[in-house]
Amino acid sequence: MKLATRISRISVSKTMAVMEAALKLREQGIDVVDFGPGEPDFPTPENVKEAGVRAIHANFTKYTAIGGIKELKKAIIEKHAREFGSKYDISECVVNIGGKHALFNIFASVVDEGDDVIIPTPYWVTFADIARFVNSNPIFVPTKESDGFRLTADLLDRAITPKTRAVVVNSPNNPSGAVLDDAEFGKIVKLCRERDIYLLSDECYSHFLYDGRKPFSVASYTDLKSHIIIAGSLSKTYSMTGWRIGYVLAMPEIIGAIVKLQSHSTSNPTSISQKAALEALTGPQESVGVMLAEYARRRKFVLDRLRAIPGVRCAEPGGAFYAYPNISAAFGRGGIKDSVDFSAKLLEKVHVAVTPGEAFGTNDHVRMSYATSMEQLDKGLKRIHEFMGSL
Repeated sequence: MKLATRISRISVSKTMAVMEAALKLREQGIDVVDFGPGEPDFPTPENVKEAGVRAIHANFTKYTAIGGIKELKKAIIEKHAREFGSKYDISECVVNIGGKHALFNIFASVVDEGDDVIIPTPYWVTFADIARFVNSNPIFVPTKESDGFRLTADLLDRAITPKTRAVVVNSPNNPSGAVLDDAEFGKIVKLCRERDIYLLSDECYSHFLYDGRKPFSVASYTDLKSHIIIAGSLSKTYSMTGWRIGYVLAMPEIIGAIVKLQSHSTSNPTSISQKAALEALTGPQESVGVMLAEYARRRKFVLDRLRAIPGVRCAEPGGAFYAYPNISAAFGRGGIKDSVDFSAKLLEKVHVAVTPGEAFGTNDHVRMSYATSMEQLDKGLKRIHEFMGSL
């Protein structure tokens, strides 16, 4: 069967493939420890769920404005301004069906066929595939494990080409947990303005920072707003992955283009989810702190245990809820050639699911999500230690 060429340019998400493999083993009754999922293991806060229920009972189940209800857009820009010092108005905000949808619409609206899009590695799997889908060229810029996988303005400057249209920055980073220095972020956005390219900042994990570090947004550089595009999501911050609400903050022309695209694709974000999102943003915020405190506890546990495994080293994640250990000491042993082999054999032999670094643009690492219980973390890390010792 002949399919469209654009589909051949993208691959099935490797993170989803890991979930499928783990699920098949579970269906056979096997006890699998799954470090693959990139979603919080906490329930959606009660007040948010109740807002969704109220919306249903109030029959708020019809079409809304394509770009989201006015109250929600107002809540997004006001909270962003309060927490980050940004300055947007309602015409500079659009609500999308989750963060992936926000990113897809941004690429489709500002990146032309043949443009270069700079993506630092390691990167979230979807960035590169969206770039390929719109027939642009992903330009990968390796960051150093010894520097905590942090992008610098100097690295970016050397990677910019005459065809560069945008650079994608995800801080805190999925998969590494790397967090850019605030001052370096400022240098990067100033460079983008000088070179007339967009800085697309994915703020999905913006509220999950450790060691007392405060959330930061490059949109605080309000005088550089013309070259900044913010992609945001409620999925991680409020444990609302299934509700599918994301947003974009950008110049009105970009927002207008995204609304036009949505009008012919998805129409409005789900009405019920918009009301739940409004409550998440304007209601009690205690749940965010509770999740962060637990993630911090798990992070320390995971790092200590990984670093106790001979041959394994791990850069310290400054944010998000992932560890990205270097497991290259296992290569050349037990038939393992790369991170894909390591992940496959780890699942086959000791029934622990991790995501191979190949999915994120590096080969020496695997991604482990610690968005799971301490019991599961303890069990899985014991199995990984035993697996490494058996090679």
